[in-house]
Amino acid sequence: MGYALPDCPVALVVEDDAAVRDLASAVLEETDLDVIACESAEAAISVLERPDVNVALLFADVRLPGAMDGLALASTVERRWPDVRVVVTSGYDARTDDRLPPQAVFMQKPWRALDVLVQAERATLAARAAA
Repeated sequence: MGYALPDCPVALVVEDDAAVRDLASAVLEETDLDVIACESAEAAISVLERPDVNVALLFADVRLPGAMDGLALASTVERRWPDVRVVVTSGYDARTDDRLPPQAVFMQKPWRALDVLVQAERATLAARAAA
């Protein structure tokens, strides 16, 4: 798990596959967002609940270890932190899954770095507008 500068918008990467987590983190490190990466939804919730971390973007895989998967995490984030831009990713097409929150963006794996950067830019702009 990484650390963010106070008041700097954060991209929170939640992925159980270390190689994919590292790749997503490396792509997002090229943006204006600080990056915090973790492997479970429960760890992500712990980050989101920290008052010193301003999460602007959640980038989460559907399949995660633990009691909560990425779709449940996305729903929780949309309900508790509605200003966070949510991107859900998976190797299978989850757009037809009823649990995918309406405001969430779905990206099928393998995703393109450009698509991730576009979502990061949108999250950054929204975070700046809200500040």
